[in-house]
Amino acid sequence: MTTPDRRSFLKTTGLGTGALLFGFPAIVRGQNLNSRLNVACIGVGGKGFSDVKETASAGGNIVGLCDVDSRMIERKLKDHPDAKTFSDFRKMLTEMDKDIDAVVISTPDHLHGMAAKMAMEMGKHVYCQKPLTQTVHEARELVRIAKEKKLATQMGNQGSAGNGLRRAVEVIQSGVIGKPLELHVWSNRPVWPQGIDRPKGESPIPPELDWNLWLGPAPLRPYVDKAYHTFNWRGFMDFGTGALGDMACHTVNMPFRALKLGYPSLVECEMASRIFPDTYPLTSRIRFEFPERDGLPPLKFWWYDGTPSIDNAPLRPYPDIVKDVVNLRGKLPPSGCLIIGEKGQLFAPDDYGAMFFLKLEGEEKFVQGAKHEAIANIPESIPRSPGHYKEWIEMIKGGPAAYSNFEIAGYLTEIILLGCIALRVGEGVKMEWDGPNMRSPNCPEAARFVQRNNRTGW
Repeated sequence: MTTPDRRSFLKTTGLGTGALLFGFPAIVRGQNLNSRLNVACIGVGGKGFSDVKETASAGGNIVGLCDVDSRMIERKLKDHPDAKTFSDFRKMLTEMDKDIDAVVISTPDHLHGMAAKMAMEMGKHVYCQKPLTQTVHEARELVRIAKEKKLATQMGNQGSAGNGLRRAVEVIQSGVIGKPLELHVWSNRPVWPQGIDRPKGESPIPPELDWNLWLGPAPLRPYVDKAYHTFNWRGFMDFGTGALGDMACHTVNMPFRALKLGYPSLVECEMASRIFPDTYPLTSRIRFEFPERDGLPPLKFWWYDGTPSIDNAPLRPYPDIVKDVVNLRGKLPPSGCLIIGEKGQLFAPDDYGAMFFLKLEGEEKFVQGAKHEAIANIPESIPRSPGHYKEWIEMIKGGPAAYSNFEIAGYLTEIILLGCIALRVGEGVKMEWDGPNMRSPNCPEAARFVQRNNRTGW
């Protein structure tokens, strides 16, 4: 990062005061700040179903519903009967341009960047599900456009709004556990098919599904019933980002902020189960190395994934690393985050960082953070949230920057996607990384995965 970018990043990830990052969003100029905001929603099934509901509850007026599966639209029309409906988001944005203030995007990963870019270039404020994009290049583009057009943005890692996550950031940055040296994060994902070959055969396309629009910029392939739509796409490299993309935006969110991670200097897939050409592996261990930053020493971060139900046990931290975590619960939780510092450790046992435990030098076991005497006098320095979706709505109306706005979420997404690239360039490849230039000096193969070649017409 350049010095100005890093200064802004460090301020907003850790000890930010909630001040607006980009100045007043364009929509508030000359507008009644109490008026309803017209919101169009792209992808209204799956997570999109609740995203529409939560956006409306936070103050959004739902005027457009778009989904490639008409069954999903029919479900949401019951709640928003006056909304206009579409199957192609490009058509919705073009036809409803003057009637839309903001857009919510809850599609499969491979459409996030494309839909967000089009909406933002039209001056629309955007809420986009995690991961922000499927490629590093797309993430960088969205950050650029949001800043250039002064748009209100928010990525859908809901744990960002939690008091527990924000308190953990304050505690770590207060120096209670000393300078951080290691980070270990593990996940019980995938809970969908991966580590498999491409499904064979072809099924009739259901009349309610536009398969061509579902594929979007991805290469053409036959429709196979229940193989991809509506949920199993996550494990396929053309459409999803595997366990990393699905869960690291949650589980790495707190340490990413607290440890001021920025760009890694090296990423390596140390070990993985069999990697098929089309899908991510069933389990993997990936190491990220971060240089000195803002007075903090170099840090190594290990990511482990794999569901405990697979035939062979998923990769996890070595027993001596997590022995105190095991003593806390009697066994290693299915997912968790452990930060090891010079003076102690902090452990978060859930995906969202809602709760944390501390164990300092000389202590025998972890103690729940809220009850640990060492944090009693640590002040609150990060504003608490009115609600994840409400933050975005208030930012649109001229309020403080949402905690997971794209300037922050873009960096987090890039780090995570580098793990996906490491998986694809191969086990044991120590991929050096030049973050500002989005390239690997020693692994030219990585360039193939930094930016996607979109299908003709997309």
